Amino acid sequence: MPAAPPPAVLQILPSLVSGGVERGTLEIAEALVGAGFRAFVASAGGPLVAPLEALGARHVTLPLATKSPLGIWRNAAALAGLVRAEGIGILHARSRAPAWSALLAARRTGARFVTTYHGTYNEGLPGKRLYNSVMARGDRVIAISRFIAEHLRARHGVAEDRVRVILRGVDERAFDPARVDPTRIAALRAAWGVPEGRPVVMLPARVTRWKGQGVLVEAMARLPGEAFALMVGDAGAKPAFRDELAARIAALGLQDRVRLVGHAADMPAALLLADVVVHASTDPEAFGRTVIEAQAMARCVVASDLGGPRETVEEGVTGWRVRPGDPDALAAAIGRALALPAEARAGIGAAARAWVLAHCTTARMQAATLGVYRELL
Repeated sequence: MPAAPPPAVLQILPSLVSGGVERGTLEIAEALVGAGFRAFVASAGGPLVAPLEALGARHVTLPLATKSPLGIWRNAAALAGLVRAEGIGILHARSRAPAWSALLAARRTGARFVTTYHGTYNEGLPGKRLYNSVMARGDRVIAISRFIAEHLRARHGVAEDRVRVILRGVDERAFDPARVDPTRIAALRAAWGVPEGRPVVMLPARVTRWKGQGVLVEAMARLPGEAFALMVGDAGAKPAFRDELAARIAALGLQDRVRLVGHAADMPAALLLADVVVHASTDPEAFGRTVIEAQAMARCVVASDLGGPRETVEEGVTGWRVRPGDPDALAAAIGRALALPAEARAGIGAAARAWVLAHCTTARMQAATLGVYRELL
């Protein structure tokens, strides 16, 4: 009798273009292949398909970005056919519209259904809570922070025995200060025109209002003239807020102290340019991956006191937390951090890196997720 094929897991998401959800999908595919599973991913495709397949996973192209009821129904039929053909035991959904297709496919085939609850999800429109609820219907629901686990219980009444808290992970292979060649840092310093000898404050985030770039601009107007701020992130297809920020920077006379530098491909090197890294979001982050990336690089972090960063930034030990949306509080915290002796800042950075290595690595996240799959198989 031929041996049974290895167990198979199918991850489902809208596309493989870019972002934390997509990166996490590749990280779990890598772990599945390494553990001897068969790894499948279904999406509408994108530039990350090639790196995914290079890991040994198989990609199946379906129009999973659609939100139309007919499209969701058709995708469910296609997923069910794939499950039957390949003997897939688990469908792992990472986004709402594809999750409805995956839930229907799981019910039709008897496969187990897993979701990762990545955010709090807006409920402003009628029926939105029902639409969002699919992410709480898994046989196991992975919450990316304790904040999200509590949200699941309060909003959807999910039983404790179905929730698994798995913090997001930072790739300790890439985010390691010892592995960054100084020439990479020097290249960014030159490209961005960062003056030598000036204390650097950095906010790494997509340029959008709730990420708090406007709060940092106002805070910089309250800080001494030697501090220099970099806002690292893309404005995407809607640059109006970026233009608004530029106008406010000019109005405050901060053109020589605050710089919008756009996307950075080399974030480990970028973070090493900073003396203090700021998280200034005014809405709760489900987790806040940029915070742990900065901490992994042994940077001092000042973060908004809400959402996921409450779990990753210990006040006065691995960083500082401030009232969200308060430029005075942010300026005061940055000022205190910059006033510390260099060895004291280095000590806080070292403590932050040690905490991340103990709790928030990619390897730890991969192992915990495989543990969820094994529970169900």
